[in-house]
Amino acid sequence: MTIAAAAVFCGSRHGNAPFYAQAARDMGAGLARAGIRLIYGGGAVGLMGEVAGAALAAGGAVSGVIPDFLHTREVMHHGVTDLVVTTSMHERKALMFARAEAFLILPGGLGTFDELMEILTWRQLSLHDKPILIVDVGGWARHVVGALDAAIEQGFASPSARELYDVVPDVATALSRLKHLPPSEPNIETARF
Repeated sequence: MTIAAAAVFCGSRHGNAPFYAQAARDMGAGLARAGIRLIYGGGAVGLMGEVAGAALAAGGAVSGVIPDFLHTREVMHHGVTDLVVTTSMHERKALMFARAEAFLILPGGLGTFDELMEILTWRQLSLHDKPILIVDVGGWARHVVGALDAAIEQGFASPSARELYDVVPDVATALSRLKHLPPSEPNIETARF
């Protein structure tokens, strides 16, 4: 039995190489084929729109979560299975966390970094033990992981922080890893965050 839902954190832009969008499409379609619900930021633009569109085209279930103030900027994806509009970014992240059993990090910018760092911090604080897979599409994650390694080397984080996440080389590897993860309990109660 596989997990039922995975959150994908990724960019609201496409990046400067076509393989980023292809990886997002592969992730969306792969989740749909595996019967795993996609939980994502609710937008129809950038890699977010690519992953959701591909999941929907492959017959998958897609839950979008978007804060009200971003619904025009990120252009809400009205074709998703269900769409929740929140009042804040924090509420958005807490709801995505509550609904997901695993986290997949695709290329992105500041928003993606924010989501990754918060979910890593929550895991470090033992608020969850859900898998976090950083998908190193085209080497994009090298610098992100480098920043984490630098914090460890400079004494600002424990070496055990490296155990909070796994880096996988591509979407196919991430999808394969998801097949072998045991189902976890989604955290419906988010008040402790």
